[in-house]
Amino acid sequence: MTLRYLKWIAGAATGLAMIGSAHAGTITVYTALEEEEVAAYLEAAKEALPDIEVEALRLSTGDLGARLIAEADNPQADVLWGFAVTNILDPQIGDQLEPYEAAGLDQLADQYKADDNRWFAPVGYMGAFCVNKPRLEEIGAEMPRTWTDLLDPTFEGEVVMPDPGSSGTGYLMVAAILQGLGEEEGWQLIEDLDSSMAQYTTSGSRPCRMAQVGEYTVGASLSFVAMQGISQGYPLEMVIPEDYAGYELEANGLMAGTDNAEDAKRFLDWTLSDSATSTYSEYKAVVTIPGVARSPLADDANLPENLDDVLFPMDFAKSGKEREAIINRWRETVGR
Repeated sequence: MTLRYLKWIAGAATGLAMIGSAHAGTITVYTALEEEEVAAYLEAAKEALPDIEVEALRLSTGDLGARLIAEADNPQADVLWGFAVTNILDPQIGDQLEPYEAAGLDQLADQYKADDNRWFAPVGYMGAFCVNKPRLEEIGAEMPRTWTDLLDPTFEGEVVMPDPGSSGTGYLMVAAILQGLGEEEGWQLIEDLDSSMAQYTTSGSRPCRMAQVGEYTVGASLSFVAMQGISQGYPLEMVIPEDYAGYELEANGLMAGTDNAEDAKRFLDWTLSDSATSTYSEYKAVVTIPGVARSPLADDANLPENLDDVLFPMDFAKSGKEREAIINRWRETVGR
C-alpha cells in the first residue's frame, strides 16, 4: 500500500498532520511538541506504521491543556503525545488517560513513567539563555550565567522569555525559580526581572529565534533551539543557568475510552521504538531512553555530558499542583 504525506498545518484548531493511505486506520493525536519535530517524527512513523493514518493537532502547552479540559466530557483525541508532565499531573487532564504498558516501557527509569502506567516520558526539554554575542558586546554587559545576572541595568529591555501561562517552557522557568528560592524571594526575583523583559512570547522557542537574529540580547528559551541556532551559524552562546535550570518531561498516554485503542497503542509502542528514538536526539537535549546517541549539536554548543550536574531537581508533582495558582499570581505580579 503506497504511503502519501498529505499535509502539515500547525498551530490552529484545524491543523492536521496526516500520514498513511486513504483506507488506513485513523487515530487523532494531540501534541505540544515543536512543529518541526512533529513533522520529522511523523515522517519516521509513516515508515514504521504504514497502515495507520495519524491526524495530529499541535498546540502550545497552555492552549492544549485548556482544550483537553474543555473536551473532558466529549474527548476528541486517541493519544496524548509529547505533553508536559506538569500539566498531565493535573487530575482534570491525567484522569482522562487510561493505563497502558507500552512495549519498551521497561527501559525507562521509574521517574520517567507513572506508577499506574497512565503516562511515560521518553523525552524532555530544558531551559537555557540564548545570548547574542555581538549585541551583548554592544550594550557592554557581561555574559549572564544566572537569572540574577539579568537584573543588571544593562539588560533593561534586552531580554525576552515565554509567558508561563501559554508556554510550558515559560512555566518551567518560573517554577524552578520558585522551587529554588522559595515563595517570597522567588516572587521578588520574578518581579525584579520584569524590568529587563522586553516582552513575553506565547512560544517557548521564539525568544531564542529573536535573539539569534539580534532583535534582543537574551532569549530565555529552549536549549535545543539554542543548539540549532549555533549549528546554523548564528552568533549565539547557549548558557544553562547556574542557579535554576528548569526542565520538563514530555509524556505520552492513551486517552481513556478511545474507539481506536488498537492503533493508538501501536502508535504509543512506536514512540519507544528504535524508529522513533533514532530521531529524538536530532531535536531533544533531554532523552530518557538509555543508549540513544548524543547529538553532534550538543557538542558544538558545549552541552554538559551529564545533565544531572546542571538541571535543577524539579518537583513535577508540586509544579502540577501549584500551576494554576502560580500562573494567576504571575499575571497579577507582571501584569502583561
